[in-house]
Amino acid sequence: MSNLQIIHDDAGQPMFAVLPWREYVRLAKEEAAEAILSDEEIYDLATKEESESFPIEVVDRLLSGISPIKVYREHRGMSQKELAAATNISPVYLSQIETGRRVGSAKTLASIAQALEVNLGDLV
Repeated sequence: MSNLQIIHDDAGQPMFAVLPWREYVRLAKEEAAEAILSDEEIYDLATKEESESFPIEVVDRLLSGISPIKVYREHRGMSQKELAAATNISPVYLSQIETGRRVGSAKTLASIAQALEVNLGDLV
């Protein structure tokens, strides 16, 4: 790489690298080529993961904005009453969390995630 210029911050640490436009384009093309995967490669990657996959109906409901707690609860075949009992919270409180009228504490959401067998990040 020729004509590389490094710009440092006030403390002398590297902050930016300035390179010729042609070099930038070449690197961008390389990165784009590496990022493009065939359908077969995507499938192979997905099947190698040990995490659970969900039906498209679940994904569509999540993308449409329905409460993730409600989506996963219904996918697991649980009623609000059953999930509330499994997490030791009241069904009313669970309903309020599902509808967005209340925000569950981190501890409560972690308990719900555990009961639904999903990651906490899947709920928030």
